[in-house]
Amino acid sequence: MTERTAGDFPISPTTDWGRDLDILDPRYVADPFGVWRELRDGCPVAFSERRGRAWMPVNYDDISTVAHDTDHFSSRRIGVVDLPENEREGRPLLTAPPITSDPPEHTWARRILLPAFAPGRIETMTPITQSLARELLDSIAAGCQADAARDYAQHIPVRVIAHMLGVPAADEEMFTNWAVRILQEGFNDLQKSLDAIIETLEYFGARVDERAALPADQRPDDLITLLVETEIDGEPLDRRHLLGTCFLLLLAGIDTTWSAIGSSLWHLATHPEDQARLRAEPDLIDSAVEELLRVYSPVTMAREVIADVDVAGCPMKPGDKVLMSFPAANRDPAQFENPDEFIIDRERNRHVAFGSGIHRCLGSNLARMELRVAIQEWLTRIPTFELADPAAVTWTGGQVRGPRAIPVRWSATKP
Repeated sequence: MTERTAGDFPISPTTDWGRDLDILDPRYVADPFGVWRELRDGCPVAFSERRGRAWMPVNYDDISTVAHDTDHFSSRRIGVVDLPENEREGRPLLTAPPITSDPPEHTWARRILLPAFAPGRIETMTPITQSLARELLDSIAAGCQADAARDYAQHIPVRVIAHMLGVPAADEEMFTNWAVRILQEGFNDLQKSLDAIIETLEYFGARVDERAALPADQRPDDLITLLVETEIDGEPLDRRHLLGTCFLLLLAGIDTTWSAIGSSLWHLATHPEDQARLRAEPDLIDSAVEELLRVYSPVTMAREVIADVDVAGCPMKPGDKVLMSFPAANRDPAQFENPDEFIIDRERNRHVAFGSGIHRCLGSNLARMELRVAIQEWLTRIPTFELADPAAVTWTGGQVRGPRAIPVRWSATKP
């Protein structure tokens, strides 16, 4: 196996997952499930010094412990790989509150956004999401093949979050480009990621200035306006906080849900029995969505150790990172019966696909809705489908794991 390159540094393939973990190794991206099983049998907290000292527990309880312990673990470095140092005004270029915030700032930063993602507000987004999915399917259903990731899955979350932010849908291609450069390609080209972050912040800076220049009664009812008009202790949000939150809402709203939708359609294409049952029993959609989220959880988040602590017998030091692999937690046999098996009507399913602790994803209601609508609309318009070329399916990993190419085909006959 040949060396890869991360920035200017060659990365040799690992020969020991427990003592030399590399979550960007193509073998890990392709089959992390086998690595987690191997680690549980011998070393349930993996270690790496490839990009600084980092630990990765794979058991549900250990990951939950880290997620809930804000005394020893900080959220200020959530990336699985750190960006190069780039500072302005003597401080890091990017924070993305509330996800990069610790208490007490986290409490009020999250509270600002909660009403916008409450179940009632998300319900109003359902018909909009259905309309977006149907528009995409109008062209897809005219043929007998498509790329379920590139032609469908990647577009829905971009268009939905653009609507909620109040930015033009015409900018979709630019948003997707930023997501790819930051969350998919950026871990092997950190400067590319940094450039995309700067472009994103500059874009939102212009949008924020546009809102601020309008009289209050002429501002649109969207998330950017919400942030512009928010005051804390009688003062407007710090601009860095405001732009960082816009950045978070866009990026978190794209790649994670895109990955979840894509993984779900890949599963249905490769498991005809589940596809047939969901078509025959559409009332199973809610339990199917939860199981798809469990089995194909896309997100791994990092924490920085800020005080000496021991996790599962591993002494962690300040400055170390801990990679919280929520996908690994959701395959833990101590928590889930037959964890590697997709059970469409699984009853006990306390998965942590949306994280755990105070940083549990505030967009979980939105993501569930988008995933449900995307699957329902696809099955309504597309007949029984299968992979057109299994070898052409591609996956990315790192912070977010998901399929990026899913060529599928179907006959012209309706289901």
